[in-house]
Amino acid sequence: MSSTAVPKANTAAASEDTPVNGGHSALYVGRVTHRRLGPVAHRLHYRMFSLLLDLDELPQLTRRLRLFSLDRFNLFSLHQRDHGAAGGQDLRCHVERQLGAAGLETGGPIRLLAMPRILGYAFNPLSVYFCHRTDGDLQAILYEVRNTFGERHCYLIEVDGDQRRGGTIRQTCAKRFHVSPFLGMEMRYGFRIVAPIADAKHLRVAVTAANANGPVLAASFDAQRHALDDGALMQAFLSVPLLTLKVVAAIHWEALRLWAKGLRIHRHPGPPDEAVTIVKTRNP
Repeated sequence: MSSTAVPKANTAAASEDTPVNGGHSALYVGRVTHRRLGPVAHRLHYRMFSLLLDLDELPQLTRRLRLFSLDRFNLFSLHQRDHGAAGGQDLRCHVERQLGAAGLETGGPIRLLAMPRILGYAFNPLSVYFCHRTDGDLQAILYEVRNTFGERHCYLIEVDGDQRRGGTIRQTCAKRFHVSPFLGMEMRYGFRIVAPIADAKHLRVAVTAANANGPVLAASFDAQRHALDDGALMQAFLSVPLLTLKVVAAIHWEALRLWAKGLRIHRHPGPPDEAVTIVKTRNP
């Protein structure tokens, strides 16, 4: 990836796009569903919440919220290095380097959907960045995938021009990164996204993994939007305490169950050469 310096955010455009009543950042509470479709059937679901964090609103959020901090310990926190920002780099710069390498516009709002650290611990199998142009249209989605081997890979997929202003976003790409030992590499991902917008209550992130024989795995997060304030954060913590630890425990427990059902284990092929897979649309 290029190390060329990235211009600073267009703060004027970002502030015009931000509602007066609290901004675009929000709490999303809902349910995750995983369905293994073959060669054996398997299903699980659990309650989950995520934060939608507008990267330009992070300084304001850390001043306004007592239970949320940036890069320091709290009940809830976001540590930018957890998402690839290193060496003093902030997340906006980190993401805009990837946008610039893909020939996409920088300077517009960037909103991250992810679980925060809870009491200092976090693990996000999937974090999603919604990357907007300066005119407010959604131009790309950056899917940041992590596995339990401590590795990370990103899929940066440009949004089709006909889908930028609302509705369901459909995207696809080839699998480049080893995640589950029960899934091979010769697969394609399909994404169906109902993007978070300030005047809509519902969000959906759905992912399917398919091989030459058809879909093998389907996963989704369906959630409702709530105001991001201390009361809502405390309620979320009490309803699903130690969420991030539970997610990691569930991954290993379900892997044990799948192994007991006789699923084949695929060898780890090693990480891909490139940190980011870029997919451009034919209809910009």
